[in-house]
Amino acid sequence: MTIKEQLIVSLDFPDIQQARSLMHLLSDDVIFYKIGLQMYLKYGSSIVEEWKKAGKKVFLDLKLSDIPNTVSSALLSLQPLEVDMVNMHALSGMNCMKVAAETIQSHMPNTRLIAVTVLTSLDENELTAIGITNSPQRQVETLCRLAFQAGLSGVVSSAWEAPQVKSICGPTFITVCPGIRRSSDQTNDQIRIMTPQKAILNGADYLVVGRPILQSNDPKQAAISILKDIEMAHNRGNS
Repeated sequence: MTIKEQLIVSLDFPDIQQARSLMHLLSDDVIFYKIGLQMYLKYGSSIVEEWKKAGKKVFLDLKLSDIPNTVSSALLSLQPLEVDMVNMHALSGMNCMKVAAETIQSHMPNTRLIAVTVLTSLDENELTAIGITNSPQRQVETLCRLAFQAGLSGVVSSAWEAPQVKSICGPTFITVCPGIRRSSDQTNDQIRIMTPQKAILNGADYLVVGRPILQSNDPKQAAISILKDIEMAHNRGNS
């Protein structure tokens, strides 16, 4: 995996033309993009096909959660798109994750299926309000263990939990980490945040970045700055 592949830019726009403009602006600096519910529900498979045709990698952020048969069928419908990564909620349960992993392995072996553990917008108070008494860290540990046992490729978690995930599931179990903010960025609605360099040093494999790039006065320079932070983390880790 190259340094450029470790940065996933979120296409959180209301209009596809804005996404196209960003992809053109970032050009060869960014090769991995996250297409979430907003864009996928509006434009469907055509936006994935367009990005793949442009030679980009796609993380389809659908956060699937349903009964096992429905999730499996939904994944099968994505087979022609050849997405590089897709996710589901670990809270769908062990059986659902197992069925989903088997579907991916049988029909989409080049696609990585990952599980959402605890959203980075949730803190301990939010979890308690929905009846989960575990701390965010403990809940992530529980769910990542289930995802690993079910045969998934990795999890979505904050970079704060990346060391625990690696410790429990091993170094090849990937960590995809949103909530990435440079020291100069606004936190917005993210709670469990971390800088790019610290996140990589903490064990994050992929950094998902949206507003710090999308809302920057100079998105290209913002992306380059984050890539430099990733490179610096690798240099520090190898020193």
